Amino acid sequence: MKPLIWIDAHQDIAYNALTFGRDIRLSAYETRRREAGTLTVQVNGEALCGWEEYQRGRIALIFATLFVMPRRYKTGAWEKLDFATYEEAYRLTRAQFDYYLNLCDRSPDQFCLIRPRRELQAHLQRWQAEPPQFPQQTQPVGLVVSMEGAEGVRDARELEEWWQEGLRFIGPVWAGTRYCGGMYEGDGFTPEGLRLLEQMAEIGYTLDIAHMTEKSALQALERYEGTVIASHCNATALLKEDSGRPRHLSDRVIRRLAERDGVIGVVPFNRFLRSGWKNDEPREWVTLRHLADHVDHICQVTGSVRHVGIGTDFDGGFGYPAVPLEMDTIADLPKLADLLTERGFYEQDLQVIACTNWTRILEQTLPA
Repeated sequence: MKPLIWIDAHQDIAYNALTFGRDIRLSAYETRRREAGTLTVQVNGEALCGWEEYQRGRIALIFATLFVMPRRYKTGAWEKLDFATYEEAYRLTRAQFDYYLNLCDRSPDQFCLIRPRRELQAHLQRWQAEPPQFPQQTQPVGLVVSMEGAEGVRDARELEEWWQEGLRFIGPVWAGTRYCGGMYEGDGFTPEGLRLLEQMAEIGYTLDIAHMTEKSALQALERYEGTVIASHCNATALLKEDSGRPRHLSDRVIRRLAERDGVIGVVPFNRFLRSGWKNDEPREWVTLRHLADHVDHICQVTGSVRHVGIGTDFDGGFGYPAVPLEMDTIADLPKLADLLTERGFYEQDLQVIACTNWTRILEQTLPA
């Protein structure tokens, strides 16, 4: 089988850089060495991601997030990207966008920002023609910018400015915002949130329903006229009551999203795969078979491989060892393909899950 290239629909790269000082240009193992014994490991786990691991795992493109946290959910002085006002949220969000710009300017051989469709097409063609064989042959990793929680938008009139800068995806909510209900608070969309959806659609954004309550998600799928995804969610049906059910997708939402031709990025986080899992439990209790279960479930519910991809959320509040047994870093993501093959997925199916589904979304979203 020809080596797969992968697209990851959710990583908090700028958040990690500005909060913990992590340098994504280093290998995950070098980051682990530098952080050994520090508070960072206690609160965020050991690093799973680094440029070398992207090359080894053939992670061609990442949806790179802009994430700020409402101060009421701050858990310690280590949290540096928390806000109490919309002005603070904007400033911190802007700093993360500038981080991506600087990263790509300083290290163009490692990372490149993808804005128009022609850049996407050229980027993926390079990866497909000459996939990395680290360290002899490498390719820059593409970044498409996504906003997780829209509190950084002080006023919906700023959406055009963000679009011109290169923002392409917006998830209006994390905990719960003035726009709609999320995993910790709120319920459905507010009038302000509905106006946000209208203006997003007019400009051409892709809407991300991750972290929405079921009511918010169903309203969004009914009202939003543009492309819709769920960047990093698992299937509620495979989880128990204590697993943060509002954080994941019911079969009803999965079916509705498929009707809108959307894609769901499944998350290889143990607590989202085995209800109530804790870091001190045996690692063999959660394996990539649990992640394959969620892939399989979404395919069964929708009747197609067209609506599932990967959204690791790696290093976004968790790290090693809170990932399936077979995974030490993101370089091990391709092991999932072997398990799906055992379940009867064909080579073409694997390509669709690894890359093609997210490529379709990007081609719908990115301007010419």
